[in-house]
Parts: sequence; structure tokens; C-alpha cells
Amino acid sequence: MRVPLVPAGTGELTYEIRNIVNVAEKLQKCGVTINWENIGDPIVKGEQIPAWMKQIVADAAMDNETWGYCHTRGILKTREFICATTNRRGGAQITPEDIIFFNGLGDAIAKIYGCLDPAARVLMPSPSYTTHTLGEVGHAGAPSLHFTLDPADGWKPDLAEMRRQIENNPGICAIMIINPDNPTGMVYSKELLQQIVALAKEFGLFIISDEVYINIVYNGQSTVPISDVIGDVPGISLKGISKEFPWPGSRCGWIEVYNGQDDEQFRKYINLILTAKMNEVCSTTLPQTVIPAIVQHPEYQKYLAERISLYEKSSNITYSYLKEVPELLVNRTNGAFYMAVAFKDGALNSSQSLPIDNLEVRELVESLVNQPGVSADKRFVYYILAATGICTVPLSSFATPLQGFRVTLLERDPAETDRIYKTLAEKIRQYLAS
Repeated sequence: MRVPLVPAGTGELTYEIRNIVNVAEKLQKCGVTINWENIGDPIVKGEQIPAWMKQIVADAAMDNETWGYCHTRGILKTREFICATTNRRGGAQITPEDIIFFNGLGDAIAKIYGCLDPAARVLMPSPSYTTHTLGEVGHAGAPSLHFTLDPADGWKPDLAEMRRQIENNPGICAIMIINPDNPTGMVYSKELLQQIVALAKEFGLFIISDEVYINIVYNGQSTVPISDVIGDVPGISLKGISKEFPWPGSRCGWIEVYNGQDDEQFRKYINLILTAKMNEVCSTTLPQTVIPAIVQHPEYQKYLAERISLYEKSSNITYSYLKEVPELLVNRTNGAFYMAVAFKDGALNSSQSLPIDNLEVRELVESLVNQPGVSADKRFVYYILAATGICTVPLSSFATPLQGFRVTLLERDPAETDRIYKTLAEKIRQYLAS
């Protein structure tokens, strides 16, 4: 082409969570049975939506109003319900005008970063969820800026590094966190959140807090929404129903804006996000409509608690097997439904492999792992996939120099969870010894 078509440094960005599905599907055709531990979709893992929830959606679908456009910000009754829920906690107070619905949080994330000036940078965790990283890098056309989540310290953020990054990069305008975290499953304590808010206030930054898993916390841990500690600092919280109901196919999420009128630059920025949403008219009406009825249903809290109990059990089974492998840095997860595991320095190399009896499968995997530039953990993930059918994601694909892998905790059958992670631990030992 006569001119460059993409910003420098963005043309080779990949989304490994989905890319590995293509490889797994090819292996399926060769007879490999796949355990899908790569993506956070409870429905794929057999989650059964209760009849009462389906009935609420079915009844709403019979209402003609759910077939039409809604307000660009979202359905007023639903926004009023969300406001009441947030305001009852006594932190930042919002109105329905401070809420904007999107077609999933991927849509929200794209607009949050896309509406920033290219010179305005967002400091984000490492490892970090891919959608955030791709959105930020794409808007800036430059490598992302990070603070470290330390696997040797329970994946807690390095606040000293966060401060250094802010001091050394005057273009940083915001701090982004995911709480509970994806990919690590770490849960931010109230004290940690207060320290991050204080840092944002000191340097005149705003906060982006992805809270799609905010109500999925276990193992005796607790956290608070950012609204409860944000004070007078401007901020955006991202929330949705894809993981909690769970209804990922609804593509329904929203942002809550805190202190949106207190800073003129921030007010203009939020208005630009709203204007970008106006270009689409609105987000899908039906999922927004049913949120109050589902959340207020007498069975909802019990249903959510049962699911959380299952994630807790899966977390502890997974941890019990993987912590016994000396070459791994493993932390028990306390929120969301993921576990990120890092290899200790030097544990992986480019000559390790696993025996694969199926010649077609072996040739396919070797053709992939022997390509130039394949990271050591991607090589590991592909061999594990081919040898066991366990589909994980390389940790290095989450914007981190760490080598490792991420798994989900969504398997419904504890006996199958036990089998999967007993097998995985055994194969890791075999791989490292090869």
C-alpha cells in the first residue's frame, strides 16, 4: 500500500486466548479430546442457566419494547436500579446520567481507550488482560506501560514501581486495575485500593477499574468496589453480566462514572465516550431490561453463592496439585475464575517436549513450536495441548515477561477437575525433565 495502514507496533498484536482455539480445533479433527481451560465462558463448561432466569428473559422478549432502540446511555429503570445499588454503599454517589451501557465490556474498553488523545497513556498491570492491553496500545501506537503484579508476593501490585512509572512518564493520565484480577485471580484489599487512589490524587490521574468479577470472591477474602474508596478522584468502573449471571452471549456491560463533572478535561473525555456510543444509537435492549428482575429474584443470591462455592473448590484442587511442582510459582486464587502460574527462571527451554504417539498431531505441533520467535511458554502450552488435550493460555500473552500459563476454574465436576490438574502436574514434571 502507498501509506502505512496501522499504527507502528500494532500490526502483529495477537489475542492468544482465541488463537489457541484454532490449534485445538485442528487437534480435535485428529482425534484429541479437548478440555477447554483457555476462556472464561461458564456456558462452554456446562453451566446450566436456572429455569427462573430463563423465564424472566423469555417474558421480557414477549414485550415489544425490548425489540426497539433504547436510550443511548441505557434503559432508565435499569440505570436507576444500578445507581441505587451503588449509592446505598455510601461511597461515590452517582445518577443515571453517570451510567453508559455497551455491547459487552470489549465495546466499552475500545471506547475508553479510543477516545483518549494518543499522547495520554494508561498505566496497567503486568500481567494484564489482553483486551485492555490491545486497546491501550492501539490508541497510543506505542508499547504499553506497566506496573508489576508479583507472583512471589501473591500477585500483589508493586506500588513503588507504579509511582516510578508515573513520575518517569508524564503522559500517564490514568491507572487501570482489574479487581478481582484476570489473569491472576488476585483480589485487591481495601487498603491497596486506598493507596492506589491516593497515588492517583497526588498526580492528578483518573482510575479505570474493571470490576466485572467484583461479586465473585472466595476463600475467605473480601474486596470493595472502587466507588467505595475513590473519594473525589475521577474514575470509571466497568461492570457487566457476562460472568456473574452468567450470560456472556448477551454482550451487555456498562460503565459507572465517578466525579465526572469535577474536572473539565475528564468531563469532556466522558462526553466523547458518550458521543462515540451515540454513533451506534444504543446497546442491545433485552439484556439491560432484565437486570433488575434477575438480581432481585429470591433465588439469585443462592444461585450465585453455589457457583462461587464451586470456583473456590476448583481453585483449591488446582492449587493442591500445581503447588507440588517445585519449578512453579503458584498462588491460590481468591476471586474471578482463573489461575495464573509462572515458571521459575530457567525452568523452560527451547528443547523440551512431550512424547506424542499420533504422528499427525506431532507434526502439527512441531510445525508450530519450531517457528521463529515462539516463546518458551507457548511451546509448553502447545505440547501440553497435544499430549493431554488440556487447553491453556501462555502467560506471556498477557503483557508480561513472565513465562507460564493461565487456566480457568470452570469445570463443573470436581472429579474431572481433579483428573485434569493431576494430569497437568504430572505432564509438567515430565516436560521439564525432558
